[in-house]
Amino acid sequence: MRSPSPRPAFRPKPRHVRHGSWEGRHDVQLIWGVHAVEAALANPARRLRRIFASENGWHRVEAVAAGRIKPEIMRPQEIDRLLPADAVHQGLLLEADPLPVLDVEAVPETGIVLALDQVTDPHNVGAILRSAAAFGVTTLMMTNRHSPEATGVLAKAASGALELVPFCLVRNLRQGLASLAARGFTRLGLDSDAENDITTLPLKAPLVLVLGAEGKGLRAGTSEDCDILARIALPGKLTSLNVSNAAAVALFATHQRLALSA
Repeated sequence: MRSPSPRPAFRPKPRHVRHGSWEGRHDVQLIWGVHAVEAALANPARRLRRIFASENGWHRVEAVAAGRIKPEIMRPQEIDRLLPADAVHQGLLLEADPLPVLDVEAVPETGIVLALDQVTDPHNVGAILRSAAAFGVTTLMMTNRHSPEATGVLAKAASGALELVPFCLVRNLRQGLASLAARGFTRLGLDSDAENDITTLPLKAPLVLVLGAEGKGLRAGTSEDCDILARIALPGKLTSLNVSNAAAVALFATHQRLALSA
């Protein structure tokens, strides 16, 4: 009789649970999906624990793993039982330690920092991370509260970018922005009602681009603290963008303006 395989360091989520913060233990991060797992395996800063994989899933990432970890092969249906019902794991589930976060004093004094003011949806933050990685953002700053944790949902939405853009978590965003300003950062806030068009501003690095929550935008205090407020000019019939789309457009425009002033 075959002995049962060892269980992962987390319990399967009950199928009747639809909400809540279940992600296993706080000291363990779950990452699933080909791109997210592949990026984590390729990241030397990521401490790996266990990987559960279908034969096909492991075949897709084995070369990247480069002997860092041995898989526990199982059927896709067995991986299904370890994850939320809507998780698209593609035959891969990685158990790893969370990545270290930066103190605000350790944020590099170059390029663009992206700061999020109470953007709470992990899918949006994951999509924002993809754009941040594409445009060379050095750090993503968020608050300890009113921000999503770096869960498997966020990692899947980020499609590997979670491993590329360091996080800086602060207790108070205004204080975090003030700390960056004291080190020479310009605080540029995105505001749909601002007079300045972001595509015409003279900008220089280092710069922190500040985005507010979808619908609410920047909080009043955060807006007041920004050195410049700018909008994305929208010539069409819709007057607003999803925050992740706005982030991509704003990062492109900011990158272009910084390149012109270099």
